[in-house]
Amino acid sequence: MKYRLMDVLACPICKNFPLTMLVFNEKEVERKNADIKKPVCEIFCSFKKDFIRKLDSTPCEECESKEIIEGILICDKCNRWYPIIDEIPRMLPDGLRKKEDDIKFLKAHENEIEDRVKKNGLPFNLSEV
Repeated sequence: MKYRLMDVLACPICKNFPLTMLVFNEKEVERKNADIKKPVCEIFCSFKKDFIRKLDSTPCEECESKEIIEGILICDKCNRWYPIIDEIPRMLPDGLRKKEDDIKFLKAHENEIEDRVKKNGLPFNLSEV
């Protein structure tokens, strides 16, 4: 997943924007940055974790050279969370998610995930185990 995708992602349940992102694993990728129109993101820079209008400069070159392999997206409004697995954000509605897969993901990253998600995250959390 590219950081710039966060400029368009909102919680599919409550429509909150922007989402909070925690990156667990990322890799460097080669991009032809000479053709990048700056800023790449229009509203929110997830690399700097702030709105574009508040930034003095944007880190587009650095941001474009990274690919998120694994992480988590968190909605600060409804406390839902969505895993990023194999570079893909899995933003399914609650009814289509598999509890055992989500719990396994939370356990695998327990030390990296905020307590609010581990204890009260939706649709599943570690206090249910």
